[in-house]
Amino acid sequence: MAVTKYIFITGGVVSSLGKGITAASLGRLLKSRGLSVSLQKFDPYINVDPGTMSPYQHGEVYVTEDGAETDLDVGHYERFVDQNLSKYANVTTGRIYQTVLDKERRGDYLGKTVQVIPHITNEIKERVMMVEKISPVKPEVVITEIGGTVGDIESLPFLEAIRQLKFEIGRDKVLYIHVTLVPYIRAAGELKTKPSQHSVKELRSIGIQPDILVCRTEKDLSEDIKAKLALFCDVDRQAVIQLKDAASIYEVPLMLAEEGLDCEVIKRLGLKCQEADLAEWEEMVQRVRGLDKKVTVGLVGKYVDLQDAYLSVVESLNHAGFQYNTEVNIKWIDAEEIEKEGPNRLLQDVNAILVPGGFGERGIEGKIATAGYARKNKVPFLGICLGMQCAVIEFARNVCGLTGANSSEFDPDSPHPVVNLMSEQENIANMGGTMRLGAYPCRLAEGTVSQQAYGQQEISERHRHRYEINNNYREMLEEHQMKISGQSPDGKLVEMIELPDHPWFVACQFHPELKSRPNRPHPLFLGLIKAALI
Repeated sequence: MAVTKYIFITGGVVSSLGKGITAASLGRLLKSRGLSVSLQKFDPYINVDPGTMSPYQHGEVYVTEDGAETDLDVGHYERFVDQNLSKYANVTTGRIYQTVLDKERRGDYLGKTVQVIPHITNEIKERVMMVEKISPVKPEVVITEIGGTVGDIESLPFLEAIRQLKFEIGRDKVLYIHVTLVPYIRAAGELKTKPSQHSVKELRSIGIQPDILVCRTEKDLSEDIKAKLALFCDVDRQAVIQLKDAASIYEVPLMLAEEGLDCEVIKRLGLKCQEADLAEWEEMVQRVRGLDKKVTVGLVGKYVDLQDAYLSVVESLNHAGFQYNTEVNIKWIDAEEIEKEGPNRLLQDVNAILVPGGFGERGIEGKIATAGYARKNKVPFLGICLGMQCAVIEFARNVCGLTGANSSEFDPDSPHPVVNLMSEQENIANMGGTMRLGAYPCRLAEGTVSQQAYGQQEISERHRHRYEINNNYREMLEEHQMKISGQSPDGKLVEMIELPDHPWFVACQFHPELKSRPNRPHPLFLGLIKAALI
């Protein structure tokens, strides 16, 4: 049986260098060689998970099949490697400390003084190894991204843990990759290696010698620059990998392959594998480079000032665009702006409208007005989670004539709570991890637009919400020609709605963006873009 090898990816100089994309791209390259790969991300913040964090703080929350609320980088991993990951794919400092403190309260440490070393670092190492233990197919390679920047206090226990692992499981089973920045000083017309030298020096001071440098840069690195980095950072010349800015993140695996990153990893870890088969990926990237049509999608949200809050939605729109050889231009529209001036001017130049998920009352009336605009003006519309609830509220008010219809989340005293709290949520006080989370089955109604889009009746999609369509109003909604096109297998929960007399008015309670892949776009996004092109 193959022995699992471990790759640890750290980052230096500044944050937002693209460690996640680098990890995902390396995973893609190794998988293209027939290797089984798994990925995980360690985050140094003290939140147990990102589920209760504002999107402005951390971007979107990515939900896995098993219902874990994780970092958005896990979404990159799944999209690039095209496989579902688990709750073990994302671990935070908060989760580690919570586990250690629970063990201490139970008496698991037999009265010992609980310390960062060994108790916290041992728990981190256990989480690293857990991926190998719980995977249905034992991975030949586990790629672990360490969040934060080398030099941060918060990430020190993680770095110490991965330093120890090299000695515990064997030097030949561990590889360190350091993603660093080689900035271009425009006034001097020069690339500077000193920040990378200092970052590696910081890493070496805590006992980790990187095996490979991935150098982020906006200019090509000359052979002299690469040789200088190799000399002063004590790595082999061929282990200095250039990674220039890319027009599309999906070009990154091909750029790293051209630089020989996967070859270097295979050589150093002694992996036995075939030559890389990147034909499908190359064909997809060629399509991305040659898009010859354009559509504009109006994305009406609450967190549009930070576009990472809707990262998977954006990528899913792009995936659908690739399929139709179409560049998708997103018009970012703040729902509160629609509340102030109405939807007509802001939405008049879009080919389609998407209302994504969210929480809280702010901007809700703007989202409701947006759904009404799409309905009345026959503009292709996709509502996701809260977007579906807003579409139902608008329909109830303006088609069914239910004055004051609302969600009990926003108006507990509404005379017509067409969206209501799930019964199992009524007495829950804690906010974290208490929603309907992860994959749930859905049965689609025969002959509906939704069923035709999927091409099947039984589907499974991922959820993240507390509120549902109120079953007391289902009959009235359907009497006024709103079609319940998808529901839970027991018929108790509304999962999808659509309007028959419309080019494309579809909404869902789940999050389809979490299952879209660049080489397999999600059916609902394909349907939206197809309708936008007509």
